[in-house]
Amino acid sequence: MAGARAAAAAASAGSSASSGNQQPQEPGLGELLEEFSRTQYRAKDGSGTGGSKVERIEKRCLELFGRDYCFSVIPNTNGDICGHYPRHIVFLEYESSEKEKDTFESTIQVSKLQDLIHRSKMARCRGRFVCPVILFKGKHICRSATLAGWGELYGRSGYNYFFSGGADDAWADVEDVTEEDCALRGDTHLFDKVRGYDIKLLRYLSVKYICDLMVENKKVKFGMNVTSSEKVDKAQRYADFTLLSIPYPGCEFFKEYKDRDYMAEGLIFNWKQDYVDAPLSIPDFLTHSLNIDWSQYQCWDLVQQTQNYLKLLLSLVNSDDDSGLLVHCISGWDRTPLFISLLRLSLWADGLIHTSLKPAEILYLTVAYDWFLFGHMLVDRLSKGEEIFFFCFNFLKHITSEEFSALKTQRRKSLPARDGGFTLEDICMLRRKDRGSTTSLGSDFSLVMESSPGATGSFTYEAVELVPAGAPTQAAWLAALSDRETRLQEVRSAFLAAYSSTVGLRAVAPSPSGAIGGLLEQFARGVGLRGISSNAL
Repeated sequence: MAGARAAAAAASAGSSASSGNQQPQEPGLGELLEEFSRTQYRAKDGSGTGGSKVERIEKRCLELFGRDYCFSVIPNTNGDICGHYPRHIVFLEYESSEKEKDTFESTIQVSKLQDLIHRSKMARCRGRFVCPVILFKGKHICRSATLAGWGELYGRSGYNYFFSGGADDAWADVEDVTEEDCALRGDTHLFDKVRGYDIKLLRYLSVKYICDLMVENKKVKFGMNVTSSEKVDKAQRYADFTLLSIPYPGCEFFKEYKDRDYMAEGLIFNWKQDYVDAPLSIPDFLTHSLNIDWSQYQCWDLVQQTQNYLKLLLSLVNSDDDSGLLVHCISGWDRTPLFISLLRLSLWADGLIHTSLKPAEILYLTVAYDWFLFGHMLVDRLSKGEEIFFFCFNFLKHITSEEFSALKTQRRKSLPARDGGFTLEDICMLRRKDRGSTTSLGSDFSLVMESSPGATGSFTYEAVELVPAGAPTQAAWLAALSDRETRLQEVRSAFLAAYSSTVGLRAVAPSPSGAIGGLLEQFARGVGLRGISSNAL
């Protein structure tokens, strides 16, 4: 199956669902969250207990990807490549119509890519190799763990020598990197070899930008460097890439978020902790257009920090070049899916990717693929109150405005100069009057004027006249910006309703005294859930 045709796989996956059965999206999300909150996904367990549920989830993801893309599948049966990556790793190749799916011809050699992955995975922590997950403007947006340190490299290669074909992380290529490599040839040769393959994979995927979310330069446990990162590679092997160090709090910090009744405003990370040694570092040429004072990053609360980092990532993927992007933290299953999910939802809300998916469908896809199938440990995080998963979707209310839209940049680049009227820089976001129809272009418009560019969430509203020049094109563009808010709010509402009826009820222990009612009320009040009914979706 080492070259599966994506379109065929997606078609077969969806063949059993008739058009009349498209409505029950909410039960699908509920089943997904139930399974997600019950156990961590492991590829080798897909055919065991609960395997039928996992297979339905996997099948649904393939079908949703297949709506808008032709893709190939990198087989990861039984976790042969990575034990906590999907069993069917989707490699998006290009956007497609229904006719194109019937004549799909892969542009890649799956066996060659699979071999490169096998050789490169040892360079990354837990074998979580660089994996493309979003395709935008022909560019791959990728995810991974950080680089493995010498402790893990030696441990893995030694383990592979004695127990080849082992458990979760089945390290292949015993002949390539053996225990003798570690013992006799020293650090430099081993790192040159495994990181060399990692760099080949990055170049294969045309990745140029590497965004590192770690707050450490290296992760240290028991006095040993168990992980490293590109920014501190002594041999400067990653010097040809554009490295961005954008330190972001780990999952432990999100217990404070929950303890503050899910209020991220005013919640500031303590940057003075001993283990925090990675400063923010972004090349100047990437920051000029964002109007953000990056020197103040340690003063930002969780909302401002997440917003500004997302703006940065969006500016990278929306640039004029053809370069891809890699986002990673340490293990790549907490902070990494947070930003991958926000990127996917933001670009979808602009109508730029997954264009045929409805709010319930894109929500299912990102929860299932970006979080569950890539190994996020929701059960463990919930037991500790580290609700980074919940934060991701509740945070959507903070990115509905035009300043997060990739459409604005694209429109500014393509719009011809004109003598009068308002420029694109004057227009921030179109809001529908009295929540009217988004398709009626003849109604009155109210435009949001930015009071201070770069100030997060600070706006004043002023009525202006819409310039008639180029009305059809411009009005359609403005209507799309208006739809952005509506679409993201629909996703957030659907998530809150499903979460509160599944995972939310498990986040607190039942009490015979009835105290659970007060706790659930606190939850609802903290996330603005009051008034949302699961029957309303």
